[in-house]
Amino acid sequence: MLEAFTNILKIPDLRKKVFLTLGLIAVYRIGTYIPTPGIDGAKLAQYFAHLAQQSGGALFGIMNMFSGGAIARMTIFALGIMPYISASIIIQLLTAVIPALEKLAKEGEAGHKKIVQYTRYGTIVLSIVQSFFIALWIENLSRTQIPGVVPLPGWSFRILTVITLTSGTAFIMWLGEQIQEYGIGNGMSLIITAGIVSRIPTAIYQLYALFSPFAPEKAQLDPFTLILMVVMLVAVVVAVIIGTQGQRKIPVQYAKRVVGRKIYGGQSTFLPLRVNQAGVIPIIFAQSIILFPATIAGFIPHQGFQNFAHALTRGELLYNSIYALLIMFFAYFYTAITFNPIDIADNMKKYGGFVPGIRPGRQTAEYLDFIMTRITFPGSVFLAVIAVFPSIISASLKIPYLVASFFGGTGLLIIVGVMLDTMKQIESHLLMRHYEGFMKRGKLKARTS
Repeated sequence: MLEAFTNILKIPDLRKKVFLTLGLIAVYRIGTYIPTPGIDGAKLAQYFAHLAQQSGGALFGIMNMFSGGAIARMTIFALGIMPYISASIIIQLLTAVIPALEKLAKEGEAGHKKIVQYTRYGTIVLSIVQSFFIALWIENLSRTQIPGVVPLPGWSFRILTVITLTSGTAFIMWLGEQIQEYGIGNGMSLIITAGIVSRIPTAIYQLYALFSPFAPEKAQLDPFTLILMVVMLVAVVVAVIIGTQGQRKIPVQYAKRVVGRKIYGGQSTFLPLRVNQAGVIPIIFAQSIILFPATIAGFIPHQGFQNFAHALTRGELLYNSIYALLIMFFAYFYTAITFNPIDIADNMKKYGGFVPGIRPGRQTAEYLDFIMTRITFPGSVFLAVIAVFPSIISASLKIPYLVASFFGGTGLLIIVGVMLDTMKQIESHLLMRHYEGFMKRGKLKARTS
């Protein structure tokens, strides 16, 4: 692996892509520390630190994770990339139900560019709406809970906040597209990953404070527990890699076709069906649904609402059960939206492909739907276990959730998935130029008689 990283520097084109990507990510991280005008960021950060300890802070903790800590400091990148993610999901869902968008998605590169353009417009609209309500919310905090957090409230503050946060999101979107076009890896995913990884030093410091190697009397973790955590972390990462890479390979045979004097087809290949087809989207959907009512109820001074909010506190049995069921539901829902067996079967039939033993057309579509329905179940269970595991670790080992969040959940899934994808792209560049990849491949030796 070290040799592979050294080889990256030997290829001018790849070296340029990697350094450009790192430079643009550094620009993004700098922007997460530039404050939004008209807001006292220090007072707001103290409020978020207090809120994070309550049940009502769970939803804001997720938003803060995706923004790389920018929303807690209310910087120019406070909205992060979430409006773009929301717009992408909305467009993807609309594509499945609106015939015009579905037709556009099948028009190749031109249709893809149009959909990307619609996603950009949707991102800007969502950013304007979200930033306006954020401005109103901060003004309300200034009047009720944090006096002075907005020195000059009013429409001038609201308009300035909307312009600043929307421009910040648009700039992040541009950074992601530049990485996608001129760098290496998926730009938007790398930006999200950079925000999540930025929390690692804080988590390590909290873990160090709990272990307290130079002050044993203050230690809250014994060496055995620390070793157990390291072993569990390695096991969880390995499990996430297996779950992310897991796929069912459907054999596909292409019939021979004679065109002029040439014979085409006749080769055997396979159709990979991913076990975790939906990725992290089910977890994001489930978190939004289960945390939003609890967050709202936590702010209502009524005993019934307070009891409801407590029952849906992260780590409680009711929370974990509903959370897991929602993840499994959305895994099936999102897979049904994004995976169209009829289109796949029609394309295979169009190019002379067929699954051995299955008639082309409708029966192939039914077979693919049958297989995908079966393999989605273990994929959804895998997602549910990985998502709930940090809450169990936090409650059982009595460690902060920030530390436990790296034992599973959305953050670990995103980090592992993005890193695997980026390493594959880098490895393809290395192999194309006859360099060894990250894993050495065995060489067959000729047998001598």
